[in-house]
Amino acid sequence: MSLKITQDCINCDVCEPECPNQAIFQGIEIYQIDPSRCTECVGHFEQPQCVEICPVNCIPLDPDHAETPEQLRDKYRRLTGGSS
Repeated sequence: MSLKITQDCINCDVCEPECPNQAIFQGIEIYQIDPSRCTECVGHFEQPQCVEICPVNCIPLDPDHAETPEQLRDKYRRLTGGSS
């Protein structure tokens, strides 16, 4: 699954630079995650970096964008050209 940022976001700016896929961007009111770029950090890290660093714990899985670990790895490969 992709991740999403909830309305609990305090716009602290710590998650955006941590995303290896550049999936996080400033929305109109809060940061948002582009599900076409989010791999939950599969291929890069063991845990999603935005979730690890978020001080208000506002980045859950997005049930509207369900993906298997294999689909996340495939997305990682497409985004990076990697073979991992």
